[in-house]
Amino acid sequence: MHDLQALRAFVTVAREGSVSRAAARLHLTQPAVSLKLKHFQEELGLTLFRRRPQGLALSKDGYTLLPAAERALAAMAAFEQNARALHGTLRGRLRIGTIVDPEFIRLGAFLHRLVERAPQLETELQHGMSGSVLEWVRHDEFDVGFFLAPPGQGPGLEAPEIAYRELTHFHYHVVAPPGWGSRVASSDWPSLAGLPWIVTPALSVHHRLLRGVLGPLGLTPNGVAQVDQEACMLDLVRAGVGLSLARDALAMAERQERGLTMVDGVRLPCALCFVWRRERSEEPAIAAALEVLESVWGGLT
Repeated sequence: MHDLQALRAFVTVAREGSVSRAAARLHLTQPAVSLKLKHFQEELGLTLFRRRPQGLALSKDGYTLLPAAERALAAMAAFEQNARALHGTLRGRLRIGTIVDPEFIRLGAFLHRLVERAPQLETELQHGMSGSVLEWVRHDEFDVGFFLAPPGQGPGLEAPEIAYRELTHFHYHVVAPPGWGSRVASSDWPSLAGLPWIVTPALSVHHRLLRGVLGPLGLTPNGVAQVDQEACMLDLVRAGVGLSLARDALAMAERQERGLTMVDGVRLPCALCFVWRRERSEEPAIAAALEVLESVWGGLT
């Protein structure tokens, strides 16, 4: 039994009790429906209907087979619906570059809602420095990523192919070891630059922020150690090695819990951004990620 239309004709005639009404519902001619029924019964070797003055009525065998025929049609309808749905299902892989700590970038909420939005989309995460993530996205090694920059600057003029959205604004503070209050009492940049600093690689936002304020003054920080992780940097500050930059929440927590010194009156504004290649803005996975970010951050700037 290979003719699905014949099965539909059987069920429709059984429900309507008339070939003419069934033909109208199926958008077929009456002879076409009658022929399908004839071949269907011959193929089964059964008589499914008996004639009566008002039309056709199911035979005993027809009554027996009707529920199974209806289930078969329902199963086929569900199959077709699922097949159509797959055309709109977002699949594939989204490669995401992450930075700093997961809580700060709301990574958990972002991934949770992305899985809800596109359950068949696989995600791949790679942690790095802000500038590293930008380079990964620029070279299509990753699809999207998080990036830090002064507000309104984004990746800058040297990366015109990169689109970005700012998620939130915050500040970096200069932090010093416990007991250094007198050493950082003069909070002007020439005095601060001459003190020992824990510096970071050029790809880090700390390096770019310091270069932004010290470069125009012809200054560079007096680097005594270089690290590429925020946790190591804070650990060295606690140990008395030198100064560093720390985000709002981290700086205040370290002052309260570890006694670190925050330099008064020195704050460097920064923005958390989401970046992707401009030419790929309409790709379904990237568009879905942007939708999810908007729900996580309550509107993007």
